[in-house]
Amino acid sequence: MQQIRSPLQAQIVHWLVAPGDLVRTGDVVVILEAMKMEHEVRAPADGRLTELMFAAGEAVNTGDVLFISERKTHIPRGLEPEIAHKEVPEAESARAADAPRSDLQRLLARQAFTQDANRAAPIAKRHALGMRSARENIAALCDAGSFIEYGALAVAAQRNRRSEEDLIQNTPADGMVTGIGSIHGRQVVVMAYDATVLAGTQGMRNHQKTDRLLGIALQNRLPVVLFAEGGGGRPGDVDMPIVAGLHVATFASYARLNGQVPVVGIVAGRCFAGNAALLGCSDVIIATRGSNIGMGGPAMVEGGGLGVFRPDDIGPASVQHGNGVIDILVDDETQAVAVARHYVSFFQGTASHFTAPPTLALRDVVPENRLRAYDTQAALEGIADVGTLLPLRTGFGLGIHTALACIEGRPVGLLANNPLHLGGAIDADAADKAARFMQLCNAHGLALVSLVDTPGFMVGPETEATAQVRHVSRLFVAAAHLRVPFLSVVLRKGYGLGAMAMTAGGVHSPLFTVAWPTGEFGAMGLEGAVRLGFRKELEAVPEGPERQALYDKLVARQYDNGSAVQMATTLEIDAVIDPADTRQWLVMGLAAGYTAAATTANAIDTW
Repeated sequence: MQQIRSPLQAQIVHWLVAPGDLVRTGDVVVILEAMKMEHEVRAPADGRLTELMFAAGEAVNTGDVLFISERKTHIPRGLEPEIAHKEVPEAESARAADAPRSDLQRLLARQAFTQDANRAAPIAKRHALGMRSARENIAALCDAGSFIEYGALAVAAQRNRRSEEDLIQNTPADGMVTGIGSIHGRQVVVMAYDATVLAGTQGMRNHQKTDRLLGIALQNRLPVVLFAEGGGGRPGDVDMPIVAGLHVATFASYARLNGQVPVVGIVAGRCFAGNAALLGCSDVIIATRGSNIGMGGPAMVEGGGLGVFRPDDIGPASVQHGNGVIDILVDDETQAVAVARHYVSFFQGTASHFTAPPTLALRDVVPENRLRAYDTQAALEGIADVGTLLPLRTGFGLGIHTALACIEGRPVGLLANNPLHLGGAIDADAADKAARFMQLCNAHGLALVSLVDTPGFMVGPETEATAQVRHVSRLFVAAAHLRVPFLSVVLRKGYGLGAMAMTAGGVHSPLFTVAWPTGEFGAMGLEGAVRLGFRKELEAVPEGPERQALYDKLVARQYDNGSAVQMATTLEIDAVIDPADTRQWLVMGLAAGYTAAATTANAIDTW
């Protein structure tokens, strides 16, 4: 005999057996109820029920004996009662073993409305434009099978004006796909406005979804990638008693990520109003050539009495790339996603594999003729690991190149004066571009490498009319707040305040400042220094070949005095190096450099 006791305090619902019945191991004998939940008590072994200790409806305590059974080692088949299957719903018992239950079937049917495969018409319309759907972009961005979606079952807050069936079919996910996926094995938050749903507008539900994911990104320090195509706020969400919606937290939440985690904005198609406001808060903006970006679309412009325009007339990519809004201009969404994966990789630590460029090529980057212009892009390519160089803001601030790259697998930020533009002189746009780039690298812990070839800051009445004094000073302020290593290599000209700005405030501010043999230094350009400093001597000689000869002689003397070797002998710079050794110097310097802890003050200007 064995006594079977109650596992909890409960009430007897009903018995499935009677005294004398045979039961097999695992058969349900009695159903108990506690806190509105039913609990099965099963037979622990084959046997015959001899006595039931409580009647249906009675209360039992934990440990009370429920029934007594006589153990049997064998029950002849056909003699046992039908017990266990009585509690199995008929539909479930008839279901095939590998088929989903009815509740799961209902979920799968509901989820089907969110999938591209079941939205043939809008997806075909999208493809006809040569563009991909939001889910196709996410699938291409994230590692295969890694994306998990939050809020997929949301619909537009329009139940007061549309049927539930209509909302489910035509407003899946409330026009925004949000979730977490991985890029190169590291988790990122991904959010994509769906232009096939209410034109990718911002609805109340997708604001809630956005806020949820932005909170997760900040709390867990996850990078964010936003596909920002869409038309801004949506006036048709009538389910909520809202007048203007100015209390929405999305914009503040997105901006709060600034300097805390990498934030990437991607645009293909049209991006206006609220969508553009989020985009503008991103660290980097990647946009296709066919995109349009503006703080107001055609309706808003017309409503403001500013004229009637086509969407394509407002903020075309050609304009937004040239003025610095777009950091990286690409041909299509395929390229945009590939670039986004490349960009995010710079904030995922040191790569274990890399391919070094041919270092000897650096010896021929700077022409032997000191007056001959050249493009320092060749120097960037000769320093960076093969395939890692990612130039930023190439259409704006042409006087300074900025790029992300890796050196022996370590992500860094690269700055380089561009002698092909104003001879390498730094104007307001170039200064803004470089200062913001310093902030970007500083916020996310990337060391900076500066390649210097500048005659200084741009000067003159027209230049000063651009607020040059304020703009170029941003370089000094940004450098003064760096927490990351800064290394400088002077390729050729290192003159005046411009050279000091390119070396974090002065040639002794970086971890090291070295020069190639072509390096030349001075408080100002050599030619100008001779004309100003030796004016009397030059004017004392008749104008013509004789004066020119004296001028050339004085310039040569200044060049010798300001040569890289001479600078090194006075310890104003740390070394003169073979250009082919530049990567070796940078590798050692990066290894020696210290990166201070990040702070909440490491903000990145939106400009």
